[in-house]
Amino acid sequence: MEARRVVVKVGSSSLTTAAGGLDADRVDALVDVLAKARDGQAKEIVLVSSGAIAAGLAPLGLDRRPKDLARQQAAASVGQGLLLARYTSSFARYGVRVGQVLLTSDDVSRRSHYRNAYRTLDKLLAMGALPIVNENDTVATDEIRFGDNDRLAALVAHLVRADLLVLLSDVDGLYDGNPSSPGTSRIDEVAGPEDLRGVSVGSTGKGGVGTGGMVTKVEAARIAAAAGIPVVLTSATYAADALSGRVTGTLFHRTGRRSADRLLWLAHASTPRGALLLDEGAVRAVVERRKSLLPAGVTGLEGEFSAGDPVDLLDENGHAVARGLVNFDAKELPRLLGRSTRELARELGPAYEREVVHRDDLVVLHT
Repeated sequence: MEARRVVVKVGSSSLTTAAGGLDADRVDALVDVLAKARDGQAKEIVLVSSGAIAAGLAPLGLDRRPKDLARQQAAASVGQGLLLARYTSSFARYGVRVGQVLLTSDDVSRRSHYRNAYRTLDKLLAMGALPIVNENDTVATDEIRFGDNDRLAALVAHLVRADLLVLLSDVDGLYDGNPSSPGTSRIDEVAGPEDLRGVSVGSTGKGGVGTGGMVTKVEAARIAAAAGIPVVLTSATYAADALSGRVTGTLFHRTGRRSADRLLWLAHASTPRGALLLDEGAVRAVVERRKSLLPAGVTGLEGEFSAGDPVDLLDENGHAVARGLVNFDAKELPRLLGRSTRELARELGPAYEREVVHRDDLVVLHT
């Protein structure tokens, strides 16, 4: 598989000791592979690396990943510097400069922020640096978290228009059951959802230093493949094989084509701050005809949100059919509902002759 721009995601379990601190030998081994692929195979590599919270546990006297957000943020604050310093030192052996990019979902769901994130990553690559991406755990709240770096990696792959996403795990691929159980076998290729029917991928986490499990990796692979990006899922031991195009792990074939860039983030990275209730005609206009949502088609609202926030669009049965960035505050909307934009412009001024959600800021949800 010929891939020039590659996003590589590595999890905490592949970088840390059992006690939770960074394992310098593991970091160096990964860097050896990435640097050689970058220079020897002329690849552009973006690394999405977990490990900040795990690296901060031991220095703060914590014996395991804390459950509360405040202590996770504290551990990330300490560990992020340690993690980047380790990568900087290790890549320096090859004369490779690294650049840190910390993201929250809010950074890339909004149009201007999305462009800024893309420009930063693209310019780092153009200047010969290797971007190291992580979620900005020190400031991310529950409302603006990606939740796991597998999903973040899939979205970053889409953001930088990567040719390939490599998900490195502590397991050498996707199995049709528990890899440690007799009779299970590795699935070499996934061409579509039908190849995953009846496959048990376990729980979302193992309760150790990381947050992800095979569930999050399969979901990340599904997101990337649907966005036109093939995915290789394998263990860190076989990273060199994955980057060189040799057969290894599980290959998820692309199942779709690239969508409008930012809309993938809106669908998979944003957390709705509220909801708008639509009548039947508005649902058809938004879902089938891909039109903007006008005040006349909105029958109610839920939640407290501000202009620019993501909101879910609900049908008459309360099902979310779409998500978009709303143009009005929740306090403004009640007097606009069910009325035409022309009527609103006459009564309230030209500023109100606009969509509640513009079609360029709206994505249909395929549930």
